[in-house]
Amino acid sequence: MPQPITGGCMCGALTYRADAEPINVRVCHCMLCQKSTGAPFFARVQVPLNTIQISGPVRWFASSTQVDRGFCERCGSTLFSKRERKNVIGLGFGSLDNPNNFSPQEHIWVSEQQTWLRFADDLPIHTGSAPD
Repeated sequence: MPQPITGGCMCGALTYRADAEPINVRVCHCMLCQKSTGAPFFARVQVPLNTIQISGPVRWFASSTQVDRGFCERCGSTLFSKRERKNVIGLGFGSLDNPNNFSPQEHIWVSEQQTWLRFADDLPIHTGSAPD
């Protein structure tokens, strides 16, 4: 069985646990991720949606027809990007209990990245979503 992936919000009211290996680990630079996190990108670990257990006051916002964003209704911490149709959920690096257990594999949606941002890694770069 894989090591559980755990995390939570800033105030501690919302926690989660996923008993799964990551599907992928990506840094998304799309404008929706930027707007939803208030940051220049959203680094996340993606796992199967049916493997996660969420406890606490989560609120969901449909940021598009494909993605729902999850945040703590008490402190406002952004934690999740969920695609129910694909049975996947992204867990934000900032919400992970052990973020150093993961390293991004690639950058996606760099066509919308902040113009001042420069990459200091040798990860694959995709102008849109990564190929399946």
